[in-house]
Amino acid sequence: MFGAILADRHSQSRKPEQPALNARQRTARRTLVLLAVVCILPVLASYFAYYVWQPRGRVNYGELIAPVQLPTASLAGLDGQADFVRSEFTGRWTLVYAGPSGCPAGCVDALYLMRQSRLAQGQEMNRVARLWIVTDGGPPPRERLAAQEGLRIAAAESAWLDVLPGAASGVHVYLVDPLGNAIMRFPEKADPRKVVKDLQRLLKYSSLGRRR
Repeated sequence: MFGAILADRHSQSRKPEQPALNARQRTARRTLVLLAVVCILPVLASYFAYYVWQPRGRVNYGELIAPVQLPTASLAGLDGQADFVRSEFTGRWTLVYAGPSGCPAGCVDALYLMRQSRLAQGQEMNRVARLWIVTDGGPPPRERLAAQEGLRIAAAESAWLDVLPGAASGVHVYLVDPLGNAIMRFPEKADPRKVVKDLQRLLKYSSLGRRR
């Protein structure tokens, strides 16, 4: 009988542990959700301000495409560069071009567009990155890279090209958001001044990558 009383008291003393454990789990889940919201909110806010809450008469130049998540697989680096990993998109807006290693006229125009659009952002240009995805895996011509400091170059994977509408044409520049989503495509022979304005608006409404 004495043993039964002790066992009963022992079981009663353990009961409060379960509610406490559940409370800690709920707190941990709320913390994770809050962190996720804090990370995603700046991008969502920039989308809303840029695409939804626009003053009358203001139209974006680039063609909006359904946001599509780029694959997680890394791309083999070219021209002696390290492999390109998807996490490099984090915190920056990235201009992406997909084209052959021979870099014909359309490629030259695209690389020039990406470089000038980034430089035109002035103090904000470090929030813009550039990536050339070489569709045939060949070595890019050195003369094309002479004025392209900071350009990331990697060999294409079919999974990447499949999610970029019209990438096979080798004439478009795409914009990828800081979460790794392709969201915009610029036209062939795009006007650099208009691309610059699109980037300026996005950088204005997004705090990601901004120096404190």
